[in-house]
Amino acid sequence: MRALKRTLATLGILLLSLPISYVANAESTKDTLHSAEEQLEQNQQTILQKEKEQQAVHEEVKSIQENVQALESEISQNQQSLIQVEGKINEIQQIIQQKKEEIVLLQDKVYAREGIMEKRLVALQHHDHTTIVIETLINSENIGNFFERIGAVTTLLNADKKILAEQEADLKQIEEDKQEIDKQEQLLISQQADLETQKANLEENRVKRNQALVAMQDKYTKLASEISLAEQKKNNIQSQIKTIQSQIEKEEAAAKARAIELAKAKKAKEEAAAVEVAVAPPPSTKNKSTSTSNKSETPKTNNKEMYVTATAYSHEDTKSDLTYLGYNIKKNPNMKLIAVDPGVIPLGSKVWVEGYGTAIAGDTGGAIIGHKIDVLMPSSARAKQWGRKTVKIIILD
Repeated sequence: MRALKRTLATLGILLLSLPISYVANAESTKDTLHSAEEQLEQNQQTILQKEKEQQAVHEEVKSIQENVQALESEISQNQQSLIQVEGKINEIQQIIQQKKEEIVLLQDKVYAREGIMEKRLVALQHHDHTTIVIETLINSENIGNFFERIGAVTTLLNADKKILAEQEADLKQIEEDKQEIDKQEQLLISQQADLETQKANLEENRVKRNQALVAMQDKYTKLASEISLAEQKKNNIQSQIKTIQSQIEKEEAAAKARAIELAKAKKAKEEAAAVEVAVAPPPSTKNKSTSTSNKSETPKTNNKEMYVTATAYSHEDTKSDLTYLGYNIKKNPNMKLIAVDPGVIPLGSKVWVEGYGTAIAGDTGGAIIGHKIDVLMPSSARAKQWGRKTVKIIILD
């Protein structure tokens, strides 16, 4: 009996303990589920936050891309403006060259007429103008011859008037052409200044564009490192960035190449300047735009100026090493000296030559007639490099 009670008590305890175990297990499961739900909620919030960050980055990237496109448009417009300005500069240079050549032709006409007019003046100095006319008419053989002589005298007088009128018109035209050249040169300076401004704007826009591209690259890199769910987009962006980097590298390589070419050109110019020995420095001038640094600046002076056709020669091209005035050009190949027509430019005078500098008119030549000069160069190669030009000259003394 006692054993039976003990067994029944044990079974009662076991029956009472079963609900407590079930309740404990249920509570543990609920806690685990709640914890999982909390983690899920946290993960969801993290995902939503990353998606917002991703959207913000996309908006920034879109803005940068629009900025890059706007800069590309400005660069394209700058390049078109450069082409237009360079075209205008070429047109102005052609106008100036044409005017110079026209002045040379007119100067030669004036020079030729001066000889004719000089002979006419000498003849009039020996015989009075009216006396010549009277004697011509008195010595007529008959009335028919008298009228013929009247016609001849009238023709001669009209010819003199015509020569004087043509001389006056040509001299006036020369002055007008010189004024037009000065006007076009001022316009050329203005256009070249515009060209420099356009180039500066172009480079500034390129720098801004490159900075914007670098900013885009940083944004995409940050996005790729923070959003692991966007690997495919990250790869596409990285590919796009590589393309942009390649473009930047190409432009930087081109810029370096341009810098090397400019350095070579500057070095060549310095070497060329080092081998030339100037007779005297050119007259002082006002500073002009840096865009005209490759051209000789015209000295401001009241001395006689004109335009001539200029070729070049060296001691290697002559039979004698001595010039007409006795300069030894073989011993002094780098001296500044020109061959001239003494009737146009006095021998021994100091002359400023556009693109050459200040030189001595110390030589003559069989082909140097009228408004033509020959500039002395150190060698035949340098003379050929000079070629044939139409330039302004100023007789300084």
